[in-house]
Amino acid sequence: MPLSFTPVIGLEIHVQLATVSKLFCSCSTNYIGEKPNTNVCPVCLGLPGTLPVLNGRAVEFAAKTALALNCRVQNRTRFHRKNYFYPDLPKAYQISQYDLPLAVDGYVELTEADGSKRRIGIQRLHLEEDTGKLVHIASDGRLSGALYSLVDYNRAGIPLMEIVSAPDITSPAQAKEYVARLRQLVRYLGVSDGDMESGSLRVDANVSVKVSDGRWGKKSEIKNMNSLRAIERALEYEIERQSGMLARGEEVEQETRHWDDAAGVTRSSRSKEEAHDYRYFPEPDLLPLVLEEGFLEETAEAMPELPWEVFRRFEEVYGIEPEDAALLSERRDVAAYFEACVMAGASPDKAANWIKTELFRVMNERKCSADDFPVRPEVLTELLRKVEQGELSATAAKDVFGLMADRSLRLDEAIEAAGVFVGKVSGGTLKDIIDTVLRENAEVVEDIKSGRDKKGKKVKFLQGLVMRHTKGQADPQEVSELLEESLKN
Repeated sequence: MPLSFTPVIGLEIHVQLATVSKLFCSCSTNYIGEKPNTNVCPVCLGLPGTLPVLNGRAVEFAAKTALALNCRVQNRTRFHRKNYFYPDLPKAYQISQYDLPLAVDGYVELTEADGSKRRIGIQRLHLEEDTGKLVHIASDGRLSGALYSLVDYNRAGIPLMEIVSAPDITSPAQAKEYVARLRQLVRYLGVSDGDMESGSLRVDANVSVKVSDGRWGKKSEIKNMNSLRAIERALEYEIERQSGMLARGEEVEQETRHWDDAAGVTRSSRSKEEAHDYRYFPEPDLLPLVLEEGFLEETAEAMPELPWEVFRRFEEVYGIEPEDAALLSERRDVAAYFEACVMAGASPDKAANWIKTELFRVMNERKCSADDFPVRPEVLTELLRKVEQGELSATAAKDVFGLMADRSLRLDEAIEAAGVFVGKVSGGTLKDIIDTVLRENAEVVEDIKSGRDKKGKKVKFLQGLVMRHTKGQADPQEVSELLEESLKN
């Protein structure tokens, strides 16, 4: 009987919290693009005689996330020193939570392709400080081939929230969806920008493979994945690599591997450390963290609606199709924009259609959010009303919308700037447009009149030009009749 292989995947996600200052000092967290080693102080560098002071905002953000992930938040926790030497770690230890994390035993639900739900357990959620950053002087920025390396401590001490899943994930696609779900959550809660490219959300994956004959390979930890696609590809490669080794009777070594996105492979980095390698001991300069009575109740009361709750409500209250509800609830700013349109009187279906096409198109071009979009929901609703009442065609409305977005014009100004007729174009106005089109296309008219347009393609070409001039505001039947009459003269 052929062997089968079952992947077992657990993920550790580091989320940079959106605080103004670092976890244990008042240094700014705005380090990207800053001159190296300027956002540092004796505390985040761990100089002798300095004392860390815990950032309460980071605790609030972590507690909020823990509650959204159905975790049990512990009233009394503490910090440890995680000791290891690495050049980007100025203190030679990292302050992190160890045996008493902030929260434990949560879960997040994923939706399978067949619509069924799959629950992924959350083992723990804890706070810790970030390390500095090494800059390798090589053409590709990698250590391999670098002449030398520099160190920037601006990132040292940035507050991180580490979310550790149970090994409940069984495929790369599930892992990708799990990370996407958590990224969506932290953005909804406003606790992080969740930007993977800039390193605000970093994922390490622990992967092992169970064989149908009872063998179980050791796990590898994969690092250096900075996109959802990279996570999926790295896991696919690693599962295939480990399965192949086990099929050949080889032993999988427990180690840390790095993902080489360009080559599409994982590469061995170092042997995997165990907890005892870090020689954890309680941080002597910080008192145990005791959450005050009422803190969790106040945090829970201040929670916004969660994205999966918004998704269900859009389906149930507005009757939006699941695909549209998922798209509209993906981002908090877009969900709010959609609801504002509906509250202003727009039909949910029409608002949804317009947002998923026109709004997203312009937002992608301008790299802006719905919160910053120059056309406010009330104005879009008024535009949609004109389309519904037949005052503007969909074509004309798109032109008007584009002008409002590009030039921040009012609705009436954009209608005038677009040269759009409000209401149907017919009668004498339509006849004038047809005459203009015929004058501008004299050769085509000559071909038609001389009988060379046997299949009527050139007549249809002229009809199209007339409809374009009217921006779709004319009745096609009337256009056909008036055009035929004009071509006879």
